[in-house]
Amino acid sequence: MKKSAAGVCAFALLAMLAGGAAAQETGVAGIHSWVKVGRKTCMLDHYHDGSGSGATRAQAERAAVAAWAEFTAWEYGGPWGRYSNAVSKSTRCSQGSGGWSCAVQARPCRPY
Repeated sequence: MKKSAAGVCAFALLAMLAGGAAAQETGVAGIHSWVKVGRKTCMLDHYHDGSGSGATRAQAERAAVAAWAEFTAWEYGGPWGRYSNAVSKSTRCSQGSGGWSCAVQARPCRPY
């Protein structure tokens, strides 16, 4: 690993340890309105989508959830990208000759 890459990794680790989950956020979530849902903070009316395919319905659903989580975490940061924290979830799946396709939709939430 080059010195610059090692320095960036070290800086990111220190920021994460010093600032907790908030240090992992991108700041982009602030463009949306938020609402408290229990102990979570959720997007008021902004949904994210994910789609996936697989040989079985379960594989397609897992792929769709992974796509949702990956993009949401990239855009807003790790705390927002956990599908298990999301609300207003919906799943649509269909079977074709090549296997299953699924699409998920949910409002992102962070656990605090």
